[in-house]
Amino acid sequence: MQMFHDPQSHERSFLPLQAGDTQQRSHPPSTLGIRLPWSENVSGVNPITVRLADIGEQRNSARMLVNKMYSTRGYGDQHVIPQTPTHTTFSATAGPETIGTITLAVDSSAGLAADAIFKDEIDTFRQVPGAKVCELTKLAFDTTAPSKPLLASMFHLVFIYGQRRHDCTDLFIEVNPRHTRFYEAMLGFKRVGNLKINASVAAPAQLLNLKVSTIRAEINRLAGIGENSTSRSLYPYFFSPKEEDGIYSRMTSE
Repeated sequence: MQMFHDPQSHERSFLPLQAGDTQQRSHPPSTLGIRLPWSENVSGVNPITVRLADIGEQRNSARMLVNKMYSTRGYGDQHVIPQTPTHTTFSATAGPETIGTITLAVDSSAGLAADAIFKDEIDTFRQVPGAKVCELTKLAFDTTAPSKPLLASMFHLVFIYGQRRHDCTDLFIEVNPRHTRFYEAMLGFKRVGNLKINASVAAPAQLLNLKVSTIRAEINRLAGIGENSTSRSLYPYFFSPKEEDGIYSRMTSE
């Protein structure tokens, strides 16, 4: 279940709706990480590194964070992060602590987790020639680091990987309706269909969609401006387009 505090507060916990997990090896591990330069100047916060969480210890730490944050909201503590070729998990660490995680799931014959209750809606997008749908899931944060720069960094890394490795065209996320406005304002997500009940967490759910082409356009327009931008979205805190080649190369290095 997605849970967000006020975006201006310092204490954070972010959780997504999720159903049906499986366990398999995904792809070769990457031990290299992306150091977030802005984090080195934040008082009281260890420098933050984001990497693909494909090594057992990293994935286990991400799973523990998800279960910790989910359980505090009454969504259970037995969640498993999928390990399949179509799932890629990213983790953010500050020193020895895992402070954030997010998983990108790419469509396959097994479908997406959101298909459990929103298959008809997602199928509409699948029917568009050239479309390739994906979703964000297992999102959890627990940190006092500034929220906008950290979230922007994580979302941008997912975008780089999803676009370049998987050619994703449509990004979905399933959220509690009270968090819909956050995703609309911060990233430009659009509502798809009506509210439904997610039985796995016994809570209402709203499906949201964001075109990858929209993400690209906003990055080109706003990335790198930071707090000097008049935009309230996360895009001014994204990496500059010029940095993307180096970031992708480092993320996928073994």
